[in-house]
Amino acid sequence: MYLSAAGAQAQSRRLEVVANNLANVDTVGFKRQLAVFQARFAEAIQRGQAQAGSGSINDLGGGVEMVPSKTDFTPGPLKNTKTPTDMAIDGEGFFVVDKGGEHYLTRAGNFRLTDRGQLVTQQGYPVLSENLSPITIDPSAGDWQLGGSGTIRQQGNAQNLALVRPESLGDLSNAGENLYRPLADPRPLPAASRHVVSGYLEQSGVKPTSEMMEMIEASRAVEANVNMMQTQDQMLSDLNKLMQA
Repeated sequence: MYLSAAGAQAQSRRLEVVANNLANVDTVGFKRQLAVFQARFAEAIQRGQAQAGSGSINDLGGGVEMVPSKTDFTPGPLKNTKTPTDMAIDGEGFFVVDKGGEHYLTRAGNFRLTDRGQLVTQQGYPVLSENLSPITIDPSAGDWQLGGSGTIRQQGNAQNLALVRPESLGDLSNAGENLYRPLADPRPLPAASRHVVSGYLEQSGVKPTSEMMEMIEASRAVEANVNMMQTQDQMLSDLNKLMQA
């Protein structure tokens, strides 16, 4: 019964992950989360009362448990918006933004300009240049252009967007709001790898059909585990009645 309960709990958490993915199917630059499971030792082994590999009844397994979810950083498709402040990284790398004095990484390039000409995210966090200062575009100085290498030019002035990559994607911790906190210092992208497209946005990496199929699969797994719990509960009830007869 406890194994079935653990299975139902793990599949319920999987449903939460899938539901969050579906809720962000239209979120710019969103990266889908992956529910990851691993085998669990039997309770006696977890408590140190038995040893793994002994072959005893306490070594039959303890079902499954869900470990922290992983992020699928596969790039999403690009969509032409024709909005100058929309920017997409075509390839590897992340934009750098400042949130409360701390630097975060993001793939969401749906930026906007404030009244003072500062380039910010939809939440109002400043987008940083390669020298880690906020990008500022003078609204009274005329047109500006974004080059393919991530350089913003206006009347002879140039500012390079900060484009970085972590040593490993495992160094990124999901911080919400489509932001990732680097657990180690990321490295600037080399010049040959800097590819930014103006007037485009990277779409969500969620595939609705695949997520719906996974949701159905997880729902059926929850139902199966609950049915097993009910069956086992009924068997125990019948056994108690026989023992009292």
